Amino acid sequence: MAENTYVLYNENKQACIIDPGCYFLEEKGQLESFITRTGLTIDYLLLTHAHLDHVFGLKWASDTYGLKPNLNQNELKVLERGPVMASMYGMPFPAYTGEVHLLAAGEKINIGNDLLDVIYAPGHSPGHICFYCAAQGFVIGGDVLFQRSIGRTDLPGGDHETLLNSIRTQLFVLPEETVVHCGHGPSTTVGEEKRHNPYLN
Repeated sequence: MAENTYVLYNENKQACIIDPGCYFLEEKGQLESFITRTGLTIDYLLLTHAHLDHVFGLKWASDTYGLKPNLNQNELKVLERGPVMASMYGMPFPAYTGEVHLLAAGEKINIGNDLLDVIYAPGHSPGHICFYCAAQGFVIGGDVLFQRSIGRTDLPGGDHETLLNSIRTQLFVLPEETVVHCGHGPSTTVGEEKRHNPYLN
């Protein structure tokens, strides 16, 4: 499904994993090898949302690094529905069933001295959140906004108008030079999408 998993880390090797979508052993091995080789300490396991392609490796990541996932409360039903949805796609996977930590809009996540702001941006899924680093000018946007596109809204809990409103009121208010790291495909910027995204112009 070509999902983008992110590892954010600072100069002190403090790090977080965002959206562990690794399905195959080779993908999990690649992620673990990078973390080990770089000497990182994983402090957080973060989810923008709980669609299958973003949580295939969630149980593995939780077991490997001893962390519970952080997500918005409105994504709990999506996470619980994972095994049923996986069977529909013919892609069974070991589902995460442990404890979670709930994140709300406006919360801050400290990775050492670095801060991520939690932005609530539903529409693609009911509890979708983004992680914004104001100091370094980027946002991990999940499946809200893509280069010249937007997230799909035909899955359970999706709503097209809600998604457009989230983009306009939560992402398009960020500085235009803000880099948007997407859940699929290449990165873009807020300014580029304000000017050229066909779904929003």
